[in-house]
Amino acid sequence: MRNYKDIREKALRNPKIKREYELLRPEFETIEKIIELRIKSGFTQKELANKLGTKQSAVSRMERQFINPTVSFLSRLASVFGKKLVIEFK
Repeated sequence: MRNYKDIREKALRNPKIKREYELLRPEFETIEKIIELRIKSGFTQKELANKLGTKQSAVSRMERQFINPTVSFLSRLASVFGKKLVIEFK
């Protein structure tokens, strides 16, 4: 059985896919970090949604990248995880 990393690695060998992936990298990394924090904190999507005052389906849509979270939402997420949201331009 192939996993996400194997499929991504193979896809990124294509220069066109790699270029598009690089443009979306900040979004991918943000969502990956949110999922990582949720799992490390031991929260289900439903538990996280309850802490955020939203529905499980909203957390699911965000994790599947069907919606882009607002800065306000990211700030609330950071607070739930005991973190501080930092946005920077390099």
